[in-house]
Amino acid sequence: MEIADYIVSDDKHLVELSLAGDQIAFEYLFNRYGDAIRRLFLQRYTSAEDTEDLLQETFIKVYINLHRYSSEFTFGQWVYTIARNTHVDFERRRQEDISIDEKFSSPAASTPSPEENLINQQQRSQIEHYIECLPEQYRQLFTMRFLEDYSYDEISEALRLPMGTVKTQIHRARERMCALIKKGGIK
Repeated sequence: MEIADYIVSDDKHLVELSLAGDQIAFEYLFNRYGDAIRRLFLQRYTSAEDTEDLLQETFIKVYINLHRYSSEFTFGQWVYTIARNTHVDFERRRQEDISIDEKFSSPAASTPSPEENLINQQQRSQIEHYIECLPEQYRQLFTMRFLEDYSYDEISEALRLPMGTVKTQIHRARERMCALIKKGGIK
C-alpha cells in the first residue's frame, strides 16, 4: 500500500489493516489521534513526563484491544474512552501512593462555597434591613464608614462636619445598630 493510501484511508479501514498485521496502518492511527490524547492528559494537569507515559499506555491498550473495537462508535470516541479510563486508573494509583495526611490536607478555598455565599447574602440582607431602621443621619454615617470604608477624615470632609461630631455620631450609630441586632430589628 502506498503512503498516500494510508493518509486518505478512513479509521475503519486503518483498523482493518492493523488487525491484519499492517504496522504502518496502526502508526497512522497513532499519528491521527496522538496529539488530541496528549492534550487531553495535559488539560487534566498531568505532568509532561506522565503525559507521555499515559499516551504510550493508552495506545498499547488500543493495540491490544483493537479486535474489540466496534464501528458503532467512531474510532476517536473509542480511543478517547480508553485514554480517559487510563487517566482515571493513573489518578487512582497516584492517590494510593499519597500519605493519609496529604490526602486530607488541602489549601483553604480562595472563594466562598455556595453555602457561604448564601449565608453572606442573608447576613447582608439582614444588615441592610437594620440600616434602614436607623435614623437618616446615622444611616448615612454608618454606610459611609462601615460599608463604603470611608475614613473619619473623608467623612468629615464629605459631609462638612467637625471631626468630633463625626466620631460621636458614628459611635451612636454603631450603638443603635448593635441594639437593633440584639432586639431582632425592632425599635
